[in-house]
Amino acid sequence: MAQEFRLLLVTPETTLLDQSIQSLRCTLFDGQIGILPGRMPMVGRLGYGELAFRSEGGVEVSYFVDGGFLQVQGDVISVLTEQAIPLSELSAADAEKLLAEALARPAIGDEQCNARERDQSRARAMLMLSDQK
Repeated sequence: MAQEFRLLLVTPETTLLDQSIQSLRCTLFDGQIGILPGRMPMVGRLGYGELAFRSEGGVEVSYFVDGGFLQVQGDVISVLTEQAIPLSELSAADAEKLLAEALARPAIGDEQCNARERDQSRARAMLMLSDQK
């Protein structure tokens, strides 16, 4: 039997998942990471993008995650994110609309410019993933 992790996927509203998985890959703020059993403890900042894992039985499951943090401690992977959407529920039309709104929004000052850039990055990641499903 293959070694497994316990994945906790948590948003501010709820715990979306608490299940055994075999492997995980996700988008960190500065690149991609794959995690297998036996990984040293770590904490990472999530980017906007895909969180995919292989569940018991070898089924691959994918979500869009909206930033946050990932922690590996022993055999538990904790993912804390603003939102997690199954890829099957992503809509290219919705992502295009969000991107158009972010591109059209005027921004004055650092705070508004940073918020607009974040919204553009989020929408582009959603659009890319919605095209992959």
